[in-house]
Amino acid sequence: MIKISELQSGDYVWVNNMGATMEGEVLEVNSMQKKALVRTNGQQDFWYEEADLNPVTLNDDALQKLNFSKVEEPDGGVKYMKGAFRIHLDQKNDFSNLHFWYREDRRHVPGVIALHQLQNYYNSMTKVHLTDLPI
Repeated sequence: MIKISELQSGDYVWVNNMGATMEGEVLEVNSMQKKALVRTNGQQDFWYEEADLNPVTLNDDALQKLNFSKVEEPDGGVKYMKGAFRIHLDQKNDFSNLHFWYREDRRHVPGVIALHQLQNYYNSMTKVHLTDLPI
């Protein structure tokens, strides 16, 4: 489950729709009712309660879908790049200790985060929402 307070328009989430799990994009958040309007299958918009919203795992596949380019480093680390935004992993496929930087803004995030949380870090650092559109 994701807390409504963590979501912003444009975030990617998994929704539970009558037992079926689908990936969707948050279009709107209603904090008072603790619901999010999510578009699934690129066309169906529906309001989901907090209990029906689940995080998308942050992993290599998720970053590739968001059009990050990937560079494997000789020391075993991996760097993902999208425009001037960088994500560094100390070890390949270990998303438990992330380093982000955008120009002079550098952040270290210990612990595993979800895709919507990465989108929110990206937004706070670049002032642009992270989508799957190439830069």
